[in-house]
Amino acid sequence: MLSRLLRTHLRPYRRELSIVLALQLVGTVASLYLPSLNADVIDFGIATGDTDYIVSTGGWMLLVSAIQIACSIGAVFYSARVAMNFGRDVRSAVFHRVGRFSAREVAAFGPSSLITRTTNDVQQVQLLVVMVCTVLVTAPIMCVAGIVMALREDVGLSWLLLVCVPALAVSIGLIVVRMVPQFRLMQERIDAVNRVLREQLAGIRVVRAFVREPHESERFAGVNQALTDTALRVGRLQALVFPVVMLILNGSSVAVLWFGAHRVDTGQMQVGALTAFISYLVQILMSVMMATFISMMIPRAAVSAERINEVLDTDSSVTPPANPVVELPRQARVEFVDAEFRYPGAAEPVLRDITFTAEAGRTTAIIGSTGAGKTTLVNLIPRLIDVTSGAVLVDGADVREVDADVLCSRIGLVPQRPYLFTGTIASNLRYGNPDATDEELWAALEVAQARDFVEAMPEGLDAPIAQGGTNVSGGQRQRLSIARALVRAPGVYLFDDAFSALDLATDARLRAALRPRTAHAVVIVVAQRVSTIIDADLIVVLDNGSVVGTGTHHELLATCPTYVEIVESQLTPEQAA
Repeated sequence: MLSRLLRTHLRPYRRELSIVLALQLVGTVASLYLPSLNADVIDFGIATGDTDYIVSTGGWMLLVSAIQIACSIGAVFYSARVAMNFGRDVRSAVFHRVGRFSAREVAAFGPSSLITRTTNDVQQVQLLVVMVCTVLVTAPIMCVAGIVMALREDVGLSWLLLVCVPALAVSIGLIVVRMVPQFRLMQERIDAVNRVLREQLAGIRVVRAFVREPHESERFAGVNQALTDTALRVGRLQALVFPVVMLILNGSSVAVLWFGAHRVDTGQMQVGALTAFISYLVQILMSVMMATFISMMIPRAAVSAERINEVLDTDSSVTPPANPVVELPRQARVEFVDAEFRYPGAAEPVLRDITFTAEAGRTTAIIGSTGAGKTTLVNLIPRLIDVTSGAVLVDGADVREVDADVLCSRIGLVPQRPYLFTGTIASNLRYGNPDATDEELWAALEVAQARDFVEAMPEGLDAPIAQGGTNVSGGQRQRLSIARALVRAPGVYLFDDAFSALDLATDARLRAALRPRTAHAVVIVVAQRVSTIIDADLIVVLDNGSVVGTGTHHELLATCPTYVEIVESQLTPEQAA
């Protein structure tokens, strides 16, 4: 999973990666050449008292050091660019994939998990890319070249390399193996913290209304403590790495001095060569340490890459048509033909055998008890989900065969939970029609019964809107959402319980104002209140996912017991008549 993600999204940056590799190669060779020059200074300069040799060789050391510094700066610069661009590309890919998900896929992953995958998981892989380019690339070069240079100084001590290097690699490897499952668990615990925190922030008023702050505090403390415990376990394992590395590193240096002193004493080795050998041994062990340090990051990045690829590899159940219809006739008509919707693995469908037609210039209402499938039915029209059998037709074309942009341009949806975006009232109203004039915005607000409270705001159309529209009331959010749909002027209006937060008088005025504005469009209204749909031209009654009655209010009173029950629960006999 990790290698596939890296291959896919690093391919456009092969040139920059080649530059990083070249710079790291030159910089590493320069750093490896310095101990050899230092050995020559000791053996041929200090030992013989040749000051000129010390000065000239020291100059070469300064030049080599400057080259090493320049290469290191260049490598870090290009590595950072590649990693940041990589992170941007992966986040963009995840974002656009999620944007194509239907409601089914979003519910399967969960919003909190999708947020974590787009931010924290991408960050883990991005961090690995930086460390690989700046650290891991140099490790094999330094290890191999360091061994060659160490053997060049003295072959007799080479057996120490065969002991120290495997000992360090095995020790760190055992620690890393134990960290892999903990990293996977940590990402899951981060998901849980995000989920609980998101729920509490969104439902803060409910929490306070029911005085459940202590319970919610305990719930957050539970998931927070679980994440803390996992992070501590990972931290303890990581804390073992440095002592193990230093133990082997210092022990190796002592061993080199112990056995090297005898070789110097017998004349088999010079003091400068012993100093250079120690430097090369340290560099070799440091390269192994760097490689194992990065290997500690690989398990967590691999877990994150697996979670990212789960999103990228998930295809939406709403698939684009192979040969999309790009033009629809302006006949404004919505038809359901034996439509059925069933969740995967469900024993019973949510909707079954739905057949009716919504005509232009007429109001079609959908009513039923809670859980009857009203919102699911409405979501089939703009293809937020797809029918599992049967068909939904808009303007005579199956919605599954229509280009997504063309289909959505014909539909104005006011969802059950109206949502406003951060910005201003004007920016929210222009969400469906960026070219709308201020006059068109005020006209839509007039119809939606929202002009009065917008005019009362000092900034008017430029009044700020907080995220989700939390700085306006529920009824104001609904009216602004209705105005947003009106600004779009679509051929099909979908009002999914869009009048539930309005008082009866405002509801009546709004419906009266809507009629001339939507005279040539299809209007489908989902409602819980009978008073909202009592004047509809066609009322569709749903019960347990099936149509149990269609007709006008008076026709259904005579033919549909389910509708009669709903009416009797809300209206007096005089009001119903």
